[in-house]
Amino acid sequence: MPSNEPPAHLSDNAAQWWREVLRDYSLEPHHLHLLQSACEALDRMAQARAELAAHGALTFTDARGVIKAHPAEAIERNARIAFARLVRELDLDAGAVAGASAPRPPALVSNRRG
Repeated sequence: MPSNEPPAHLSDNAAQWWREVLRDYSLEPHHLHLLQSACEALDRMAQARAELAAHGALTFTDARGVIKAHPAEAIERNARIAFARLVRELDLDAGAVAGASAPRPPALVSNRRG
């Protein structure tokens, strides 16, 4: 059974978010695997952003003079998409914590029953 403590490999930021989620939401044990994946995606986004900041541009010129997108741009985008999907899969919305009844986005087709 997964632990309620954040995995050791997570950044301080992701570990803090892990703790906040577990403080504010009631998750089943199998949801902790999804939460871990979301935290890892959060870390991957930050790593890719840091790489882009260090490089200073979203593009680079290869050895043949062709301008190409920096690989970290795709990594950041994919991690952002994964994070958003995992947060949605875990049903972590701000309204649930505050008790607000804001409309939710439509359910994913793959999650519908019936």
